[in-house]
Amino acid sequence: DVQLQAFGGGLVQAGGYLRLSCAASGFTFDDYTIGWYRQAPGKERERVSLISNRDDSRYYADSVKGRGTISSDYAKNTVYLQMNRLKPEDTAVYYCAAVKTHDLNFALSYGMDYWGKETQVTVSS
Repeated sequence: DVQLQAFGGGLVQAGGYLRLSCAASGFTFDDYTIGWYRQAPGKERERVSLISNRDDSRYYADSVKGRGTISSDYAKNTVYLQMNRLKPEDTAVYYCAAVKTHDLNFALSYGMDYWGKETQVTVSS
């Protein structure tokens, strides 16, 4: 079974940083595109960043471009999202998700098939 578990959330002051981890199991890591999404209270879910594990192509939402870095550790089957210069508007529940494709553009248009448990990120002003 595909399993995704997000770690690394917490409370941080504005301007600080966090590294979120998404531990993946139950599937061939290289065959999937994995992404981070977030949802703030009262808002729709937002796609934050995606990475194709086959060719390392990446996507960033405008809201995190220049502040976020997504990466994959193939030895650990883990995807990381490093978030720097955090802002109060980054406060949200963060999810990692996956879809079986190495085509980043397909993943962006189709969406995700598998969702993991969330981790809370709170940025204080």
